[in-house]
Amino acid sequence: MQGTDAFHGMAAVADAVLYEGYLLYPYRRSSPKNRVRWQFGVLTPRNWAEADGPVPPGLSGSVDSWYQQTECLTRAEPTAVVRVRVRYLRVWHKRVERRDRDGRHHPVESLALGTGTTHLTFDEALPCETDLVVPLADLLDGERSFAVGAPAGEETEELPDLAGRVVRRCERVAARTVVRARRLTGPGGLCRLTVRTENTGTAAGPAVSREEALRQALVATHTFIGGEGLEFLSLIDPPEGAEEHARDCRNLYTFPVLAGATGSRRAVLSSPIILPDHPQVAPESPGDLHDAAEIDEILTLRTLLLTDEEKHEARATDSRAARILDRVEAMPPEVFSRLHGAIRSLGPAGASRPSAPEPAPERGSLPWWREGGDDGLSPSTDSVLVDGVPVAGGSLVRLCPRGRGSDAQDMFLAGRTARVAAVFHDVDGSVHVAVTLDDDPAAELNDWYGRFRYFRPDELRPPAAGPDEEERHGRSRAVEA
Repeated sequence: MQGTDAFHGMAAVADAVLYEGYLLYPYRRSSPKNRVRWQFGVLTPRNWAEADGPVPPGLSGSVDSWYQQTECLTRAEPTAVVRVRVRYLRVWHKRVERRDRDGRHHPVESLALGTGTTHLTFDEALPCETDLVVPLADLLDGERSFAVGAPAGEETEELPDLAGRVVRRCERVAARTVVRARRLTGPGGLCRLTVRTENTGTAAGPAVSREEALRQALVATHTFIGGEGLEFLSLIDPPEGAEEHARDCRNLYTFPVLAGATGSRRAVLSSPIILPDHPQVAPESPGDLHDAAEIDEILTLRTLLLTDEEKHEARATDSRAARILDRVEAMPPEVFSRLHGAIRSLGPAGASRPSAPEPAPERGSLPWWREGGDDGLSPSTDSVLVDGVPVAGGSLVRLCPRGRGSDAQDMFLAGRTARVAAVFHDVDGSVHVAVTLDDDPAAELNDWYGRFRYFRPDELRPPAAGPDEEERHGRSRAVEA
């Protein structure tokens, strides 16, 4: 069980991914940021995800899709065994019901008990995971498919003094994971492993709300890959001779990194949140806060400053929020002092310096977080193809926002022309085009201050594309979906 032991050592990081964005500060149901939840690794039914056309591919899982795909490299022994663990949250709708004098129950938004406890109707989520084991030889002969979904369920919790009850319901989640392997040419005996997880369910209709679609979705989906007789290679910093194979790996809405202790190559964590190799939870962190790029000290301070009414609502919202409050309020001074910061990147004093400057790296040869990683990028002069036409700073384009996944305000700009200010490359490989509206009286001022509107290249058309052509394009996307 060597592979699953390696998985156990990754639990803290994996749980941080699993509950990322589960509930955000100030941890109250009434907070606007907690009314639109579940932002990473969401796999919805395909007919809902593609209601407005295929979802633009990318590495980051911050867009709702119906599948995610991981490809990684490994050196494998002939008798190797591949172990895969698929993990996700499934949404449970928690409904609070008040009991009347006749013993009947009626749904309510809030129910206060005589003990001072309050219960709120809210959506919770519980973890699901499925372990898959298959010999590598079987995968080289052909792909293997496994069911990783979960059945519908219902649970009832009676509240004290017969005041009411809490009913939790979840819908069936239909999903499968397909695993395959391929031997690669060249020295080193490399194999490419592919793990693809798909939501195979069908939403009631493409026009249903996101809240309804989420009840059939896999949320915060991520994957462990390990096994016996396998040594995994970094895709971020591949060893010499494996660079081309690393570039050929196609990762969609998720990205694999080496997991476990620094130097370990026994397992991979493929996450919808882009991580470095060997990610670790800071040892100073006393527990999860479920907020992106957690800054424990400031979040702890702000949580302590919540009013009694806000804390009461947070406790009523969700049991995880209640545990965060309990931990923060009981934190001893010595634990709190450790949150103030630690510097781990300093080298020893007197380190030698190179006698001559090193040559500048080629564009794209370094990861984005390293010095020089963005050398060669020039947003003001870089270009991107829009319907086969190069578009760069100064170009005119026509705006055609997507129907789903776009800012609601962008929908009012459909058909208007705009001037490109810059072309930006994101760290996940995607491209966004910054524009100012051509007929905006404040366009020059917005350009001066850098106040742009941002669109993906597939949301733009060359200015020669008239309304008729845009309408035909919209119909073709609908047919393609």
